[in-house]
Amino acid sequence: MTLRKINVLILVLLAIAFFIIVHRNILSLHDFLREENPETVPGGVIHFESDLTDERKAEVRRTGEEIPVVITAAEERLGAVVAAMNSVYRNSKANVVFNIVTLNDSVDHLRTWLSKSDLNDIKHKIITFEPTILRGKIPSDPQKAETIKPLTFARYYMPMYLPDSEKAIYLDDDVIVQGDIQELFDTNLKSGHAAAFSDDCDSTSSKGIVRGAGNQNNYIGFLDFKKDAIKKLGMRANTCSFNPGVIVANLTEWKLQNITKQLELWMELNVKEDIYSKTLAESVTTPPMLIVFYKHHSNIDPMWHIRHLGAKGAGNRYSRQFVKAAKLLHWNGHYKPWGRASSFSDVWDKWYVPDPTGKFHPIRRHTEEK
Repeated sequence: MTLRKINVLILVLLAIAFFIIVHRNILSLHDFLREENPETVPGGVIHFESDLTDERKAEVRRTGEEIPVVITAAEERLGAVVAAMNSVYRNSKANVVFNIVTLNDSVDHLRTWLSKSDLNDIKHKIITFEPTILRGKIPSDPQKAETIKPLTFARYYMPMYLPDSEKAIYLDDDVIVQGDIQELFDTNLKSGHAAAFSDDCDSTSSKGIVRGAGNQNNYIGFLDFKKDAIKKLGMRANTCSFNPGVIVANLTEWKLQNITKQLELWMELNVKEDIYSKTLAESVTTPPMLIVFYKHHSNIDPMWHIRHLGAKGAGNRYSRQFVKAAKLLHWNGHYKPWGRASSFSDVWDKWYVPDPTGKFHPIRRHTEEK
């Protein structure tokens, strides 16, 4: 081979190497720009490229109709939201879409957590809640306002987040789902009913645990029956209450009956006339729902809402076998599974995904109840 041919060959090889390097740099730049300028805005579906192999993707392939799940995400409780979502997703092959309602200052943290963990294959929308919508509907007293969290009212506005959906599930963030969410979604709602809840008087989880807790299992525990506005409704004070921490909602019926507006009117009346119970009820979200859905709601299978795990002594009232068999566990009460003293926190730990930013971490100086 002549020297000239060798030089030409070297030049060709150098040119090929140059083009390979340029091509790789262009791809890297494209990826960088795509990450810096996502094609979504708060409230849109955020798509992430999964690191899963083709075989693993086949295992988690979602089929059937979309199941919209609404859940709120307060900054100080993002770990709870992540654990709840993870438990729903990993225990079902259903085509779940999470609608995560949060405040503006939590959006970036939430996006980072979901994108840089093994939750990046979960289909979801991030929806920002505007607290000004509650103006005139919650007490303006600063002392009372401190105990009122705006996101607890997000469930009132589900049709706004899901204008094209006929049915949806709402979940509190302090839950773990151990069953297939499709089963809960398939809950039958009676004709004319906009929602299904778990009743507190006769459910499996309420027996023996809410006694002596301020009548939190009936209406008198939440409403002041001495007020004229409540008297005029003709409701029985000992009517069994329900827990709105898990809701199966018929959004078509919700809109037809203008449920959101009804709830807001009772909120406004409470601001003027203080119609909620002062001594018994701790929730400001439940009373309007109790009024609007009085004897006009369907029921959720009790095993799909095992409650009061956040109450003192829950570890003595529930057996390990019962907790394991439950479809949905709810740590309503003061003792959260990511806190210092909680029953069955090891169940919650199974579904917790560490925060890649390091901002959130469970407190683990609790004494586990056996």
